[in-house]
Amino acid sequence: MHIGGERITLVPHNCFACGALNTHGLQLELHAADDHCWVETTLDTRFQGWDGIAHGGIICTILDEVMAWALVEHDMWGVTARMSVEFKKPVPIGRPIRGDGHVVSARRRIVEAEGVLVDAEDGTVLASSTATFVAAPEERKRELKARYGFRGQASTPDSVDVTAGVGAGVA
Repeated sequence: MHIGGERITLVPHNCFACGALNTHGLQLELHAADDHCWVETTLDTRFQGWDGIAHGGIICTILDEVMAWALVEHDMWGVTARMSVEFKKPVPIGRPIRGDGHVVSARRRIVEAEGVLVDAEDGTVLASSTATFVAAPEERKRELKARYGFRGQASTPDSVDVTAGVGAGVA
């Protein structure tokens, strides 16, 4: 994962959204910097709801993940306490989409974030969301960092890929 000026590495894990080991999951490649996280992906038919469109739960998962990872520059690992999603247009299967999340406010262990899912080709807004996250206490955060092998490395100018990360449901 590339976050700000550091490349972040995590051991492979099974998160449905971003885990490299979860063969049934989304395996999202996330990018994060400046209170912001984004991902571009094309959904496969296995994530279909109605014919040709993505299941609403998958849309919620992508939005939750980009909002949760927007917290990393606050050094917070948290869980989603509340999330609201507005579905604006059907999300097509087989067409590139982009999810973006950013931090709106952070106070103590409570973080408010917003997310949007757009058609990556024409910018049409497909869904938007808001969420409240509760950050893990310091002791739990240390445990999570140890469990997932979280560490920063010096990044290179062309180091922009984000590999498997830890999702919002880890605290």
